[in-house]
Amino acid sequence: MPSTLFQPFKTTISEIALPEKFTYPFHYQPHRLSVIACEELQEYLESQTDFIHNFGLDKWVQENAMGKMFGVVVVQNTAGELGYLCAFSGKLADQNHLPNFVPTVFDMLAEDGFFVKGIKELTVINSKVAVVENNPDYNRLKEKIQQETTLILERLALEKSKMSEAKKFRKVQRKNAQLESTDSASLEKLMNELVRESLKDKFLFRELNEYLETNLTEIKEKLNPFSNKINQLKEERKQKSAKLQQQLFSEYAFLNQYQDLKSLEALFNGNPPAGAGECAAPKLLHYAFQHNLKPISMAEFWWGQSPKSEIRTHKQYYPACTGKCEPILKHMLKDIVMDENPFGINLAEEKELEMVFEDEHLAVVNKPAGFLSVPGKQVTDSVYTRMKALFPNASGPLVVHRLDMATSGLLLIAKTSEIHKNLQSQFIKRKIQKRYVALLDGLLTEENGFINLPLRTDFDNRPNQMVCYEYGKPAQTKWKTIELRNNKTLVYFYPVTGRTHQLRVHAAHTLGLNLPIVGDAMYGNRSNRLYLHAESITFNHPISLKNITVKVKANFDW
Repeated sequence: MPSTLFQPFKTTISEIALPEKFTYPFHYQPHRLSVIACEELQEYLESQTDFIHNFGLDKWVQENAMGKMFGVVVVQNTAGELGYLCAFSGKLADQNHLPNFVPTVFDMLAEDGFFVKGIKELTVINSKVAVVENNPDYNRLKEKIQQETTLILERLALEKSKMSEAKKFRKVQRKNAQLESTDSASLEKLMNELVRESLKDKFLFRELNEYLETNLTEIKEKLNPFSNKINQLKEERKQKSAKLQQQLFSEYAFLNQYQDLKSLEALFNGNPPAGAGECAAPKLLHYAFQHNLKPISMAEFWWGQSPKSEIRTHKQYYPACTGKCEPILKHMLKDIVMDENPFGINLAEEKELEMVFEDEHLAVVNKPAGFLSVPGKQVTDSVYTRMKALFPNASGPLVVHRLDMATSGLLLIAKTSEIHKNLQSQFIKRKIQKRYVALLDGLLTEENGFINLPLRTDFDNRPNQMVCYEYGKPAQTKWKTIELRNNKTLVYFYPVTGRTHQLRVHAAHTLGLNLPIVGDAMYGNRSNRLYLHAESITFNHPISLKNITVKVKANFDW
């Protein structure tokens, strides 16, 4: 019997061939069946009245808008019928459960569940803490301690000042006596007297300090019952919270095709990130395996206004996040034949590196798109390995700087560690000038500008970068429009800094140019390649000390 959330296609799909393999969730081009399912879900979102959520699609409701990631999994039931399941990431309209969407894997908001009961217990403890902290006697004693402490510090500071002055006076007395006295007995008597005065001052200061501390201790002892009660309640809260969290990680478990359950605790070695398991993909697959539905393909898309930090475009497809979903999906998709991970394919195998400049000290090569700068985890073929083979006697790291695998263009190669150190120093001091050319997906209305958006790694979705004014590193880019044609804009980028994905994020982000680079699979839409090319580099030759400029024009077909 099909699940109630199994939705048959409204569109005729009889002539569409099933995919031979399931979608690789972290890098994919949606299969036609997934696209149709997403389009049908989007039609529902445009017309539904089941819930109210501010997606920010209406220009009058931009404030407090929150876009949302939705997902579909095309499934086949035991009767061989095709349909699909729908899900949203996190909550929607402040709810976990809504019509037409699969439920969360573990419902933390269930009224009779241990989590809600545990939260209620923590709330009771919080109330007890608040009662003690708001007790008038407790606050009066706290204020008294603060006042007494201030008075003690002022009194002791005054006495220290007096002692310091007395010490200076005794020093003058000693010096004068040594210069003027002719009677050794009188001099010795005076010296002993001065020592006694010094010891007396120290003794009296110590006595005063002990007296003042005694007064303060008496007040603290009156405060102790309140403080002890608060500390006891906070420790109880801490233990209950930790136990509740551990139980949650233990109960929050995911199925695979073998009906094998694995908890968040096991999948993340006891330390899952916040929100793990709440994304659309795990919800969809868990529900499919629960109801004996065979997964055929999947896709996820963004609906609504983009967050301020990340780059999300309305209706655009996105892969599953790595930080929260990768360990979970690895378990859920065990032994399911999937499309190949493109990052495990050597796209540079049939490509050659063009030597643009070379002398006995360094070289400049033109890296094709799809070519790694340095060896990766799965593919070792790279500019570095090619250069190591070409220059077997070279010392040092060879590659002075890097380009993204998808970016083409000029790379500096140092044949000795000394040359490498010199060129890297020029990069650090921003003496090397680089110019990129990029094709943007849309029309720019301005001729030039400057982008200043700090960047940091999106830890939930590496290696993506995000704009972050609190923890991001400075990232600045100058740009200039070259040509507008075919609803595309050709621009020059002049990076002031060299952050990971800087040009790609600065192009695509709403606070940047708000136009992704054509072919940017991470921040825009896929194409036959990423249309970003490092076409010019100017550096000071470490030996000849001459400025050298090397250029290779981009071979963009647009």
